Amino acid sequence: MEKVAVFADVQNIYYTVRDKYQANFDYNKFWCAITSHGSAPYAARAYAIASSDPKQRQFHHILRGIGFDVKLKPYIQRSDGSAKGDWDVGIALDVYEIASQVDKVILLSGDGDFEILVERIQSRFGVTVEVYGVPGLTANNLINRCDRYVPIEEELLIRR
Repeated sequence: MEKVAVFADVQNIYYTVRDKYQANFDYNKFWCAITSHGSAPYAARAYAIASSDPKQRQFHHILRGIGFDVKLKPYIQRSDGSAKGDWDVGIALDVYEIASQVDKVILLSGDGDFEILVERIQSRFGVTVEVYGVPGLTANNLINRCDRYVPIEEELLIRR
């Protein structure tokens, strides 16, 4: 049985799905697709921004109910007006730490910054990498580097 680890860049998926489709990503349908062979992932982590908004908190509970370990980071508003709230380094570190223990890594993100991570875990650990991302909003370098690119399309959407 293939050991799989899943890493969801929640902010990236939220904004790219919203911008392209004016919809939401269906994490339940995604989970059904990746567990259709009958076993749960070895690890499943969703990286999101902490919020006091009840809808956001409910969404985090839904992700936990599906099977994700939800990692939250505060959204930082800087004094100069800029903001910071991404998980790229945290995701990269977690993927790298788990890659030696699994056969496949599934990354939900279209962020091209992950290309070097994908290349490194493929060469160092021999893992297969699947990337789920929105067509036209997923970096070509990431699509070209991964072993399998799965476009997020209608069957993985929740229409508003």
